[in-house]
Amino acid sequence: MSPQAFEGCRLMTKSMFALVVCTAAMFSHAVAHAASDEPKVVAFYAVDVEPDHSHFGQDALKFLTAIAAKDKFNFVTTTNWADLNDSYLQNCKLVIWLNDEPHTPEQEQAFQKYMTNGGAWLGFHAVGYTEKKTRWPWYQSFLGGIFDNNSWPPLPAELLVTDRNHPVTKNLPESFESPSNEWYSWDPNPAFNKDVKVLLNLAPANFPLGIKDVLRGGNIPVVWTNTKYKMLYINMGHGDKIFTSPIQNTLIENAVLWLAQ
Repeated sequence: MSPQAFEGCRLMTKSMFALVVCTAAMFSHAVAHAASDEPKVVAFYAVDVEPDHSHFGQDALKFLTAIAAKDKFNFVTTTNWADLNDSYLQNCKLVIWLNDEPHTPEQEQAFQKYMTNGGAWLGFHAVGYTEKKTRWPWYQSFLGGIFDNNSWPPLPAELLVTDRNHPVTKNLPESFESPSNEWYSWDPNPAFNKDVKVLLNLAPANFPLGIKDVLRGGNIPVVWTNTKYKMLYINMGHGDKIFTSPIQNTLIENAVLWLAQ
């Protein structure tokens, strides 16, 4: 091959390689853009919360990542609560609050708009810690009840499944032992809210529940949905034992799949 021919081949090969690299980069960018445009399940959480809530959050992220791979949905996480805005939420199939809630009125209003326009929400434990005096009364109405008291220290409890026909309670037994948790009571009680459908209660056999702070009895729901919205609240979510029950894990997986459909 003449030097001129060799140089021509070299330049052609270099040009083809550059074209392949450029095409691959464009394809990679297109795939990344397409993936970012897919409806997603997003978990908002915080790391600067009390240790037991932080432990739960980290365990929840591992669990949700695993079921996302198994059940084939796009799962993303963020500690940036500024993402709770109209632009970000418009492509969210389901919003999950693990151990924290909005920090500003703007974030509250964006979430309220998202839910009133058909969004889906799953909230755990600490996000139910609402006081009777609040700057955001819509959220108390949305949740369906207001925090009143709690048990302490964290203890396991027997839960009764009050509606076994709901998609969230699919394949659950009539009752099961839920791992160690801090349990809340409510006033007003969601159980007496006409818009609320209670799915699980604390069993009467638990009472008195607690040692330092004691729940004495009553109809105390732990999982429910406000039927005016596509939402579910789960009172479990304190400490590092929450995901040690296969039965309870089934409940949580059912909840995510029901809300994300």
